[in-house]
Amino acid sequence: MAKFGTTVIVSGGLQGDIYEIRPSTNFLPKFRGKPLGQIYTTELNVPPRDFTEGFPGVTDRFEWFAIDYKGRFWIEQAGVYRFELSSDDGSKLRIDDHVVIDNDGIHPVVVRNGSIQLKRGVHRIRVSYFQGPRFHVALILRVAAPGEPFRIFNTNDFKPPAE
Repeated sequence: MAKFGTTVIVSGGLQGDIYEIRPSTNFLPKFRGKPLGQIYTTELNVPPRDFTEGFPGVTDRFEWFAIDYKGRFWIEQAGVYRFELSSDDGSKLRIDDHVVIDNDGIHPVVVRNGSIQLKRGVHRIRVSYFQGPRFHVALILRVAAPGEPFRIFNTNDFKPPAE
């Protein structure tokens, strides 16, 4: 079952800090202060769903919350990497502090694309997300390496070689 994460630490995965946000928030928060908790995952693959199905892994929140995911990943083959970020409501993808995709705001499921030139080595990734009103939810991050089709971004696929 798709979920935002688990409370069990996932080595080499993404850590998501969970925040409560004010009702009627229209954009991603500044993510200041102490989070309500943390969740961990290797991928962001929550397909569009009705809020009545619940939000596994996100405490008991069902609306007006935000998650700030951070992690690192390894690129073996340098080149232009394409990303696709789908969300309901707002989201933003940053790699090495560069905004690659801005999908912010209150909206139904919207898919946005972006690309970035990546060198071989370790890169920082940050995916910020917020859920506004309770009706629907979605958060999916996909990647396409140079010359490859899109697939779900999973940190297990981007680990340094065992040398």
